[in-house]
Amino acid sequence: DDLPRDVPAGTKLVVADQNEALQTLMRASGEHDRLAAEVTYANFLGGPAILEAFRAGALDLASVGNTPPIQAQAAGEAIPIVAAVTSQVVDYSLAVRPGLSVKTLEELKGKRIAYAEGTGRQPFVLHALKAAGLTRKDVVLVPLRVSDFPDAIRTGQVDVAVLNEPHFSRYLADTEGASALPDSEHDRLPRRLSYLYASAKALSDPGKAAAIRDFVTRWIKARRWAAANTDAWVKAYFVDRQRLSAEDGRAIALSEGEPVFPLLSQLVPRQQELVDIIYEAGDLPERLDASKQFDLRFDAVISEAAGD
Repeated sequence: DDLPRDVPAGTKLVVADQNEALQTLMRASGEHDRLAAEVTYANFLGGPAILEAFRAGALDLASVGNTPPIQAQAAGEAIPIVAAVTSQVVDYSLAVRPGLSVKTLEELKGKRIAYAEGTGRQPFVLHALKAAGLTRKDVVLVPLRVSDFPDAIRTGQVDVAVLNEPHFSRYLADTEGASALPDSEHDRLPRRLSYLYASAKALSDPGKAAAIRDFVTRWIKARRWAAANTDAWVKAYFVDRQRLSAEDGRAIALSEGEPVFPLLSQLVPRQQELVDIIYEAGDLPERLDASKQFDLRFDAVISEAAGD
């Protein structure tokens, strides 16, 4: 572990958030106030927009799904992964348009499916097709921005859309005739894997590298706080921020179970599997080496923080 530890006074970090989940977590847990650096959050929807902000030099750190680091590597951008969290739920849910019934993954054949390259929704769809013995030629993949997914499924522009929370629960609650594939079908798909990744430029600055190290430690503590204080977390995020009912928010939070913070070195094979499935679908120009997507110096940081 050769990461700097000293955060000079005045050090600043800009952190990308999605659906305001990260900033709400850090503030509600109290860990934001304990950060050694001055941290501001910028809200985005989807990995491609975050990647563009990294390219513009506007970000130091981001919370993303499992696919944006692959797209960053494919684009020649150095944004290594510095932390990860897994849970027992799937990454997303397969929502079905009003008036249509889809009960199995095999019934996806012939359906119009919302598709967003460069996001975690991309391999999720590809995994679903593979589990059903289908290929992309058996369905109609409709390219859309992530922000357009909820409206596209609600209005019937697509038959199936991959939604995350709180959008999935809101869709089912607010849309007459809305449905989704059963939980038993989602159980055939990979479990959730989320990352923090940081710009190589920030990591090359000793002060910012130390601040990112501190953020990773505080983020792990905050995730554990949320798991241990379900009611407080549900109120802070699902009720006050996302306007869901306490009952729906609690069901979502409890379904996630205890967060697990694996060492990055343990995740290389799993990330390589994702690379391979995207490459084999024809969405990458070449097969990438997933090990280059990680900054393994953070294994020591994760081990120390997760072991507290």
